[in-house]
Amino acid sequence: MIRAVVFDVGECLVDETREYGTWADWLGVPRHTFAAMFGAVIAQGRDYRETFQEFRPGFDLYAEREKRARAGQPETFDETDLYDDVRPALTQLRADGLWLGIAGNQTVRAGHILRGLFTSAVDLIGTSDDWGASKPDPAFFVRVADVVPHHPGEILYVGDRVDNDLRPAVAAGMHTALIRRGPWGTVQWHTAEARDLPTFRIESLAELPTAIQKFNERARSRS
Repeated sequence: MIRAVVFDVGECLVDETREYGTWADWLGVPRHTFAAMFGAVIAQGRDYRETFQEFRPGFDLYAEREKRARAGQPETFDETDLYDDVRPALTQLRADGLWLGIAGNQTVRAGHILRGLFTSAVDLIGTSDDWGASKPDPAFFVRVADVVPHHPGEILYVGDRVDNDLRPAVAAGMHTALIRRGPWGTVQWHTAEARDLPTFRIESLAELPTAIQKFNERARSRS
């Protein structure tokens, strides 16, 4: 049975459109040009950070984040950047008695923002900067398994990427849900792995409570 649900952050809970738009502005690149290059890079299976290299060779994302912060333009997101289905889904999953967590590749600053937004809504919030391991490193999912009070086979990890989310979570013995939104979710949706790897394929987080209920009913009937 599924007893815990852990969510990725970007393009799962948070719409990153505004944030990537500010990066285009920082680079002095038209937003539609930056978005087109971003899509091309991930469609080629390359690391998204190579997008920045296309416009500014030698670009160091972490160093530039610090420069933005010093310039009064730090990375940020707030309630208005959450997808509309996030709050209702978390409320229903909590009412259904599931343990809830948030864990993604995020900075310390982003972790503080997440805790301000979700502390009362979930049981745990962890970030790659907190843990010293980033997806798809297996160590990240070892950490997830360590902090969730259930067996890996009882954990559902929800994300928008086959490469960063599904593959390593499945390798760690977890169930997965692939959500179809954002650049990766859209580009990867029709691949063989996107069809075969996840326990659930969803278009909205609103589908999760019912999907989990049905899954658990089948599990109970088999036992």
